[in-house]
Amino acid sequence: MAQLHEPRRTQRLILRKPELADLDDLSLIYANEEVNRYLYSEPRDRAQTLAALEKIIARPREISSENELTVAVISPESGRVIGYFILKWTANEHRQGEIGGALHPEFHGQGFATEVYRELLNIGFADYSLHRLVGSCDGRNTPSIKSLTKAGLHQEAHFVENEFVKGEWTDEVVMAIRIDQWKGFPKGDEVHDDGVGAPNP
Repeated sequence: MAQLHEPRRTQRLILRKPELADLDDLSLIYANEEVNRYLYSEPRDRAQTLAALEKIIARPREISSENELTVAVISPESGRVIGYFILKWTANEHRQGEIGGALHPEFHGQGFATEVYRELLNIGFADYSLHRLVGSCDGRNTPSIKSLTKAGLHQEAHFVENEFVKGEWTDEVVMAIRIDQWKGFPKGDEVHDDGVGAPNP
């Protein structure tokens, strides 16, 4: 497992390791129906969110064969936690990883998700020397697909009705980027369309 040792700053956001003080803001995020619409999860109550948060905080810092790095996304302007995102990866010869997360709907459409995705790519490729990162999401989740695209990922697959989620068959879109593609992708462009994607923290 892994945790951020120091906060990371993007153009408009601060990314840091999760804290128990995040509970109030995090409860608002994961209790929201819109946040959970395209995720595997159902809305959580405060107790469920606390249990999930405590589990995240308890993860060891040491790198293992399977790693999950969760970041709390802070808006310096409001001081609020506006999202939780995750980088998952395998520390073996394949060096594969996945990014995803959830953003409070109040902050959709402003490019924040793409900004976080770009920083997670920096962490995955620059800090942990990964070879390939993917983002998988519900095929109906157009804002999330746009956010991943703006971060530099491209569509590798579109699986039709490959999962039965919340009582219905759903498509899955897999976006991906390799380290050589990331190195050649512009890093400073502003973005203004975003949503959220799996996996859940």
